[in-house]
Amino acid sequence: MLALGAGEMRAQPAPAIPAGPDPVTPAGPTVIAPAANPAPGTTGSTATPAVLPGGTTSNPLRLNIGIEGSGRPGDVSVAIQLVVIMTLLTLAPSLVILMTSFTRIVIVLGFVRTAIGVPSAPSNQIIVGLSLFLTFFLMGPVFDRVNAEAMQPYLSGQLNSGQALDKAAVPVREFMLKQTRTRDLEFFLQLGRFPPTRVEDLPMRVVIPAFVISELQTAFQMGFMLFLPFLVVDFLVSSVLMALGMMMMPPAIVSLPFKLLLFVLVDGWHLVVKSLVDSFRV
Repeated sequence: MLALGAGEMRAQPAPAIPAGPDPVTPAGPTVIAPAANPAPGTTGSTATPAVLPGGTTSNPLRLNIGIEGSGRPGDVSVAIQLVVIMTLLTLAPSLVILMTSFTRIVIVLGFVRTAIGVPSAPSNQIIVGLSLFLTFFLMGPVFDRVNAEAMQPYLSGQLNSGQALDKAAVPVREFMLKQTRTRDLEFFLQLGRFPPTRVEDLPMRVVIPAFVISELQTAFQMGFMLFLPFLVVDFLVSSVLMALGMMMMPPAIVSLPFKLLLFVLVDGWHLVVKSLVDSFRV
């Protein structure tokens, strides 16, 4: 009986433990993994932005540096255009001095200051500044033609860079040829051993030096004419001082007020500027 009772006790199943609620795992950031099979036409190294807590995405920083073409047929690349622009900016002072009316104006104004006898009035800054603004005034029509015929068509895409340079050179060449003597052009044509060439076909390497030589010649001629009245004043003052026996008195000091008075009475600056503007056959 005891054995039967023990068997019954062994045969009874163990009491079931009531199932409790599942353990709750702490919430963490969710990361979306890239697809295992990339779409056709894409590489497997394409970076997928990660999703941060709050639903924001972080894209990797990228830096792209490159020089692309201008996209215009027959035009040079942007790199070559930058080199040309930097070269023109470097040569801009020389171009302004040698290819415009600046040379003649600054030389004549310097002669006026020397003829009066006051080497520091007006100063070099005033002489150069006045010459520069007179140059802009005289070259205004030429600059307008360059802007209308070359710059604006180039900016609108109608011309490439080479064609724009050729168009811009035409008004400047015409201005220089109007101020250049024929003998100077022939002189440089002979030096360069060029065949007989028409005026409109002359290269710039012949026109520019011929123009500079002509400008120097004209400027010195105008300076000589400006020196004559002041030289007469110096002669008169020297003769009067010698007649009075004032041998130790410097004639330049005595004649300076008379030259200044003469220059002011005839409105000298007005006459000089008017003569300079009229001397250019624009």
